[in-house]
Formats: sequence, structure tokens, C-alpha cells
Amino acid sequence: MRTRLFATAALAATSLFFSATAQRPGSETTNVFTPEMKFFDRPDPRIAEYEQAQRGGTPVRQIGAVELSPDGKKLAWLVAAEPTAAGGGRNGRGRSGMQLHISEALAPNPTEPAITAGEGCSSSAPRWSPDGQTLAFVATCADGQPQLWLRSTDGAVKQLTHIKGTLTSPAWAPDGSSIAFLYVENATRSAGALAAMKPPAGIVGQDGVEIQWVAAADAHTGNLSILTPKTLHAYEYDWAPDAKHIAFVASNPPGENTWWIAQMYTAPAGQPDAAKSILNPVTVGGSLHGLQIAVPRYSPDGKNIAFIGGLMSDQGSTGGDVYLMGADGNGLQNLTPGRKDTPVYLGWADPDHILFSAYQSGKTHLGILGTNKTEVLQLWTAQQSVASGRAAASFSFSTTAKIAAFVSAGPEQAPEVYIGTTHGANAVTHLNTNATKPATKTLSLEWDNEGYHVQGWLTLPENYDAAKKYPMIVSVHGGPSAQAGPSFGGAGAGLYAHLGYFYFTANPRGSFGQGEAFVQANRKDFGYGDLRDILKGVDTVEKQYSVDDHRLGLTGWSYGGFMSMFAITQTHRFRAAVAGAGISNWQSYYGENSIDQWMVPFFGASVYDAPEAYAKSSAINFIKNVETPLLILVGDRDGECPAPQSYEMWHALKALGKKTELVVYPNEGHGFSNPLHSQDRTARTIAWFEDNMK
Repeated sequence: MRTRLFATAALAATSLFFSATAQRPGSETTNVFTPEMKFFDRPDPRIAEYEQAQRGGTPVRQIGAVELSPDGKKLAWLVAAEPTAAGGGRNGRGRSGMQLHISEALAPNPTEPAITAGEGCSSSAPRWSPDGQTLAFVATCADGQPQLWLRSTDGAVKQLTHIKGTLTSPAWAPDGSSIAFLYVENATRSAGALAAMKPPAGIVGQDGVEIQWVAAADAHTGNLSILTPKTLHAYEYDWAPDAKHIAFVASNPPGENTWWIAQMYTAPAGQPDAAKSILNPVTVGGSLHGLQIAVPRYSPDGKNIAFIGGLMSDQGSTGGDVYLMGADGNGLQNLTPGRKDTPVYLGWADPDHILFSAYQSGKTHLGILGTNKTEVLQLWTAQQSVASGRAAASFSFSTTAKIAAFVSAGPEQAPEVYIGTTHGANAVTHLNTNATKPATKTLSLEWDNEGYHVQGWLTLPENYDAAKKYPMIVSVHGGPSAQAGPSFGGAGAGLYAHLGYFYFTANPRGSFGQGEAFVQANRKDFGYGDLRDILKGVDTVEKQYSVDDHRLGLTGWSYGGFMSMFAITQTHRFRAAVAGAGISNWQSYYGENSIDQWMVPFFGASVYDAPEAYAKSSAINFIKNVETPLLILVGDRDGECPAPQSYEMWHALKALGKKTELVVYPNEGHGFSNPLHSQDRTARTIAWFEDNMK
């Protein structure tokens, strides 16, 4: 659950905490929702000490996106600017601190003048025209409105669009005539459920619904056309090679709720009302039945469409098997049945071969798959991440040069640009050769439990001494169809290591990385088999390292928040727990949110048809078993895991006299946007563990 929308009840709990008055021009004083909160007043001084130590070293230069030119000779990329002296200018960095450059693909160099739409503008999503002569990119300037800009070979930069709304995922038409993108006209928020939801008003599900279309801007005039029906919410799309059709994944609005039942459509360019469904996972038979689809890609000859299909918790958290069908929807087949890893992203190498990335037990794998279901070449497998700025584990590929570009990092490998060929992949930048290394080690561990092979990550305390005993924080990732992957320094674990903790994150059943059967292994079983996998992982750690089993802490956000609530009703092994954006009662949750469609694939039926399946995994039904002190954190406008779920857990524990505390953050969604709230969340979490795990 990284994407879950909210409904009429989402503000119910928070209204108990916050109220204020405001004066509207020309009106009487009216009660409105203007929340405020008191920040935590005793943050651990070692947090500031850790942050200061991070700033004192050689910083890592982040790389935001990479995009190969069609001939594979040039690379457009976003890279963090060099630190500037106090009072120094932005030098084209924009508010994001990232600069857009064009470099030689095999020797990227960020010293070239940055490409920018102007002072104070941030750039993203670089895209080469099919002839490689023009670079399109998205720029967001002082007004906060993203627009498409073009940079020609003579260095001239001009604005192409003048829209009002969201603009994401641009893609040139193969004939270079236009640039398509996902567009929400007059949007008031980002599409999807991560951002804070609008307060409900009017007829829920009808008033204020914002629909995302595929639009296209003429590459010469900027004139806008809509390529998909205005009645459908589009999530992803791809151009046919002849530029006369598009394939797109879409569903009826509201889009936050219906991605889980989205269909594949095709439409002639310029004729959105002629769109037709060519694949409906809800009604199709075979292994794809009832699952989700993502990353549609036309073959170079336009005859076929490949895509990822599987049990996915959220749009954007893609994983499953590689499927293939004709461009008319006929001949559907699974190209990767029974694989022991999770394909995530793909692109065609030629009409008979597909380049794909996959999560593989703590590693990322790049391979070439034949349409005959045979992997013909294993290009690269490493305990590192893969990203290009497009999507999860994405890469940029030049069919002409037969090379791929991506950004990669690992537990001890700082981010660099890599170029992959049939001979493997190697770093072509050395921006972070001298970057300060993590002060501790992060290791990949693997274990077996109940017939499943499980992988996880362990970060050791700073200056680890095997003769001493250390407490350990167990963190559960969101999803559940997701994974904790390799990252430089161990993704958020550094602070805990500095404070003298082990930090352990498992990828239990339900996670990506071990094949689709593993992902589906916790259907109708939330909180049981996955918890046993995690506890077996804790046992595995304790056999190898000096962990104080009497000082174990548990935490997580989203699905990890649910697990932090539910696990303490099933075991007393944890001395303290912190649940972020959790779910305490699947039965009431079903009726509180506006995204109930995601739940049917996981629970097998709606709550009205199978209430026992939802009751089985609801912490509230085992609440009297709780002995572990629980801190609960949530945003008041969280659309994925509505605040009433946190309130219900807190209320039950308070009524039973258990140690608990609930903190609701105003104007926050599932992903926090206010850095002060993020800092406060960290401070409270650390204090809770320190106070309860002495």
C-alpha cells in the first residue's frame, strides 16, 4: 500500500485535534480546517551530530535522470550542481539543485554549461527527438507550473507548451511531429494517492474528480490535442512505431481507485473516441486473471505489445512477469512463467528480443529475453540499483547503438552513470569516487523459511564490536508488493547505526525479488507468513551477530505500518514499535477509503463477500494481546491509509490502558512534503525507541 485514496471519513479523526477560524474577504468569520501542531521539544542531540557529520564529509553528487540519444552518442542527464559558496548564484540549477547537461555518452562530464529554462527554473524528464536534433524537457519555474521546453542543436531554448495542470511522462511521437505526455487539466494536486488529498466536499466520487489524459503538443506550434477519451483516466502509454496509434493503460475515474482493474486500450492518434479495449485483466483467463498491467511497449515492427503483468500493490511499484500479445490483443502469452526473480521494466531490442530489468534476491538483473520465452543473454547482475528517472528499475536504450544507460548505486557504491552492452555494464562517470563512504556496513542476508527463500538487509552499528550487545530496529517495507533494494549507505539506516543500533529490513513473502509465486504467497494471509519470514530473519541475524534480543524495535510505513500494528498482537518479542500510516482494521478500512479495488486481488473478494478474510488480519481483533508500547504517526490527509485507522488503533490501546501515543501531521498525505514534519517524525521515532528499549 503505497497508493491508497481517502474518502469522507479521512478527516474525521483529525477534526478532533485541530480547528481554527479564518476570515474570507467579504464574508463573516467562518470555521475552517486550519491545523497547527506542536513540534517535538526534546530531539536527541545525536541526530544533529549525525547530520553535521554527513555535511562535514565529501557529499555525494546525485544523478537524477539519464537519456541516450537515438544514435547512442549523446547523453542528456540531470546531475546535482557543485556546492556553491554562501551567497553564490544558482548557475542554472533551479530549485531542485539539479542541472541538465548534454555530454558524450561514454564520457559524461557535468562541466558543460547547464541547459535551463531560466533563473530559478528546475528541469526534469529530458527526451530526445527521433532524429536526435532536439532535446525536450520539462521545466518548472516560479509559477510552479510545469511546461515542455525544447533545446535545439544550436543551443537555443524555447517554451513549447502553455498549459495549466500537471505534465508528466513526455514521449516524442516516432515521426517527430509531436510530444505526448500525461496531463490533468487545471489540476489542484499531483495525480495518484501519494500527495495530500483534497478535503472532501460535495458529492463524493463525482465532484472535483480530476482525470488524467494522454495529450500531445505539436512539436512546432505547441498546439494541444487529447489522444485518449476524456472519460478514461490514463496511467501509462506508448506510441506505435508508425506514430498513428497509441497503446495506453486506463480505467474509469476516479483514477486513484481503479488502477487495479485498468485495461489496455489502443486508439488512433487524433481519434480518442475510437479507442478500444484490447485486454481486460479482470475477465481474461490464465495467469494474468485478476492481476495488474503496466509498462506497455510496442515492438519495433508494431505487430506486438509487451508489458509487465502481476500482483502489484500500487501504480509505480511495478513487478510481475513479462507478457506478450498481438497489437490487436490476440495471442496473449506469459514469456517468463516460473522465473525466480521479478521483471520490472522493459524495452524492445529488436522485433524478436526484449531488454528487461528484474529484481533478483537483493540484486538487479539486466537481460535479453526472446519472444520464444528464452533468455538469450544475461547482461549484468549486481547488488546495485538501476534507474533512469522514468520508472522503477528503468533504463534508457539506444536500438541503433545497442547500448543502455542507467544510474546505479549499491550499499558501498555511490551513484554513477553506467553504460550496458552485450559485454556487461560499467561506470562511465566517476563523480563520487571520493565521496565519503558510509560509516558502517550494510550486508545482504538470505535464509529459508517454510519452503520459501527470503532475502534482507542488515546495517551494522558504527564501530561494531562483536563482544558487545546492541539493540536492533526491524523495519518492514511498504507494499506488500515491493522490495527493500540496494542503496548507498543502506537507505535511512545510517542514523540508527550512528545511534548504536542494528537496522534490519527483510523482503518476506509478498515482496518482489523471488518470482511471482512468492509475491502472491501472502494473499489472504496478511501478517502471518510474512511475519514468520521476518522473525526467522531476526533469528538468522542473531545467530551471526551480537544482537540483544531483549531490545528489538519494530517500525514501518504503509504496509509496514500495518505490520507494526498487527505484529505486536501476535508476538511480544518487540520492546517498542512505531507504526507510520498503518491499518488497524481491514473491515472498517474497506469502507473508509475510496480505493477499495486494490483489496480484492489480495483478499480474494470484497469485505462484504468475505468479511472473515479481512477480520483475520485486523489488529483490532487481537488488541488485548498487545503489551508493546506503540507510537502511531499519520498525515491528516493521507489518501492511502486514512487517519481514522491510526485513531482506531490508538483509541483501543488507550481504552485498554496500554502505552501508546498518536501524532497527526496537518496537511500531509501518504508521503510527507513539509521537511519540518519529516524531522519531527524522525525525532519522535528515535525518542520512542530510546525511551522504551533501555
